[in-house]
Amino acid sequence: MAEYSRNGSTVLPEPGKRNILVTSALPYVNNIPHLGNIIGSVLSGDIFARYCRGRGINTLYVGEARALGKGCTPQELCDKYRVIHADVYKWFNISFDIFGRTTTELQTEITQDIFLRLNRNRLLKERQTTQLYCEAHQSFLADRFVEGECPACAYPDARGDQCDLCGRLLDTLQLKNPRCKVDGSVPITKETNHIFIELDKLQPEVEAFFQESNAVGEWSNNGKAITSAWLKEGLEPRSITRDMKWGTNVPLPGYEDKVIYPWFDACIGYVSITACYTNQWEKWWRNPKDVQLFQFIGKDNVVFHSIIFPATQIGTRESWTKLHHLSTTEYLTYEGGKFSKSRNIGVFGDSAQKTGVASDVWRFFLVSHRPETSDTEFTWDSFISDNNNVLLKNLGNFVSRVLKFVNSRNYDSIMPDWAEYHEDSFDAFKDDIAKLLSRYIQELEAVSLRSGLSTVLAISQQGNGFLQLNNLDGNLFNNEPSKCAAVIGIAVNLVHLLASLLAPYMPDTANSINKQLCADLLPIPDCWSADSIKPGHKIGKTEHLFRPIKPEIAQEWRKAFGADEAKKAKEEDAALKVKKKAALRAAKAAKTNSSKSAIF
Repeated sequence: MAEYSRNGSTVLPEPGKRNILVTSALPYVNNIPHLGNIIGSVLSGDIFARYCRGRGINTLYVGEARALGKGCTPQELCDKYRVIHADVYKWFNISFDIFGRTTTELQTEITQDIFLRLNRNRLLKERQTTQLYCEAHQSFLADRFVEGECPACAYPDARGDQCDLCGRLLDTLQLKNPRCKVDGSVPITKETNHIFIELDKLQPEVEAFFQESNAVGEWSNNGKAITSAWLKEGLEPRSITRDMKWGTNVPLPGYEDKVIYPWFDACIGYVSITACYTNQWEKWWRNPKDVQLFQFIGKDNVVFHSIIFPATQIGTRESWTKLHHLSTTEYLTYEGGKFSKSRNIGVFGDSAQKTGVASDVWRFFLVSHRPETSDTEFTWDSFISDNNNVLLKNLGNFVSRVLKFVNSRNYDSIMPDWAEYHEDSFDAFKDDIAKLLSRYIQELEAVSLRSGLSTVLAISQQGNGFLQLNNLDGNLFNNEPSKCAAVIGIAVNLVHLLASLLAPYMPDTANSINKQLCADLLPIPDCWSADSIKPGHKIGKTEHLFRPIKPEIAQEWRKAFGADEAKKAKEEDAALKVKKKAALRAAKAAKTNSSKSAIF
């Protein structure tokens, strides 16, 4: 069963209305998610889901914890880290409608049903394959339990399914000098039978799906590029079973000791978790007419969401809600290096809260540095600077200055009547805000989350400029009370609007603003009329939205979170890249010399 979901009634799609289904790919629950994991999928999905709800769109957000076992029993491991993951996402204010797991009876039932439908449609085929086998613990090795040297870039710690340095997808047999990740022993090769999905037969239909979905849904550039490259190279049959004891059983005779490949049924987990949420799950997943599917992932997961899962859906010959928009990110680095739990490099979900910095500040930084088109970097200096120079001086300053003025003896927290005063410059200011609001909506609709946050800050900055231009102070109140009232009326209503636009990004901050306003959250409007807070309304006591962070604490945090180790790791990676280039040059030179020798 699912272990946490938002309070409230079950969300179901409504015919004839816009219905949004949001999923985010989570890391395997055999470790703790780091900041790159969080912004790469789960936080991005949360922001978009919150925006959709803020616009009154019927939205369901599904989060999935994928199972992977090692060391202790797989179930014990998944139970342990499942709780850790849930706590991390709760602290970061991730508003899953349901956060489930793939170790459920419904996951087995739905996965096996899809598997058998593919089999009946003659899209599965048995093949004899050669796999790596560990004699030390007498077991075939799943992809992620093998490490070795990447054949493409010579990275010594590439995984059996993918190289983390160059990003290339691999087969375990391609690794040079492979070793068992469990005990470090050198595996042997051994023959075994497996089931393959014949993706080559589905390629024309997958291509047609991709062209239509990308055109309508406007996928992220790297998602488009990765998918196009795979299709151009040509799809090939891919193994979807493994010699493991942990996973979904293969529903075929003779395969009792094998399970379905986790990457085949991982995306099916979105479906089964929805089924845990409601027995009317088919209204979400078998309803392409009324439901749009938005999926949020890191670029290393693109193929499984853009090709494997859609091909699986197509192959069943049934009606499915397929991918509408694929939102993918590049990598977030840490102080120039890579996050590594084993080497104590970087900030992980359970340690971010130990800094004492509010989760909204973390959310703000991660989104403002979201790696949408290229890798971005987390540094402690930029983190502190964003808090002190952006949040405090821009957003915090505007909200505090406006509400403190209403709290003061000038108004005694009661909103004045500003309807009698008018200036053309006020209308021009409202028009400028309306244009920025329209831009914000366009950016969020296009899932340009980073740009949307920049627009929120631009609106706040416009508010600061409005106060400066009109000289809001005691003299304005004493000498031009009607104008002062109008300035306050517009400014307070802008604060109310800002709370709604901030809510997808910084929900606690939005709640704090509305608490101070003694007002409910304003639905994100199409246009801004500046009249949601009426004359005579009493606001609450002003509180600081943000607190300054002392710059000198950066060095303390660098030491605690492995910044020096990150720098060292970066230097090692750079050396590997130099080694790769040298090897390629040497190989090219050898080939050239060989050709010359053949000629003469």
